[in-house]
Amino acid sequence: MKYLSQFIILAILLANCSKKTTYSDPIPEHDSFKIESIEVNETRTINVWTPEDYNETDISYPVLYMPDGGIEGEDFPHIANTIAKLVKNESIPPIILVGIANTDRHRDLTGFSDTEYDKQYAPQTDGAKNYRAFISDELFQEIGNRYRVTDRKGLVGESLAGLFVVETLFLTPDLFDFYIAMDPSLWWNDTYLTNTVQEHLINFPTKNIKFWFAGSDAVDISKSTNKLAEILTTNAPQTLTWTYSDEPNEQHNTIFRATKEKAFIWTLNDNE
Repeated sequence: MKYLSQFIILAILLANCSKKTTYSDPIPEHDSFKIESIEVNETRTINVWTPEDYNETDISYPVLYMPDGGIEGEDFPHIANTIAKLVKNESIPPIILVGIANTDRHRDLTGFSDTEYDKQYAPQTDGAKNYRAFISDELFQEIGNRYRVTDRKGLVGESLAGLFVVETLFLTPDLFDFYIAMDPSLWWNDTYLTNTVQEHLINFPTKNIKFWFAGSDAVDISKSTNKLAEILTTNAPQTLTWTYSDEPNEQHNTIFRATKEKAFIWTLNDNE
């Protein structure tokens, strides 16, 4: 009975973290192309939003990379529209958004786990390392060849994509200059990331990095995001500028839309 109860709790948890609320966001003007990836051994669809005056200038822009970046049922349209509005209002500087459409997000966004519960959710664990190599070794170069970009890069994600953001920050922090994670699924692998964060902070790079993260009312997630905030309060190196947005009035499926604007404004403005 004990194990049955644990399994039921886990099933509810995983269903909530997999559930994507459907919205009818207008699809902004954007580019789409496909890339044949050696690292993930499949064809991936990439969606790119550029600032309104991109074709009328010779300016180079920083890039925000986003898993869950497909058009249908994923987050690219509403994030692109949000960034367009914030740029138009001069709330943030112009930036290019690169969305990576999903094929198997459970595989791509999760790191190693040796727990049986996690294997039921994502039978092929540790796909995140290949997905990360796809982004760093293949996609960066492709975007650089196609668009005018600066060296400044960021990564944004929610839920499992948020887990990927946090894991990337701690395992390979040099890959990006800024990181945004809404309700990251830090319960993964028995909360391994929060349990080992102090070890990763010891060897943190000397370059300046910004990190914004938020937690909703989801108990399994908020415990870990609160713990992470406590650890960073006393252990964050001087090169890591961070802030935590505790959002107990938001649910797992509302927090991305509720916090995205303040996340972008804080992260993308150098004076924040």
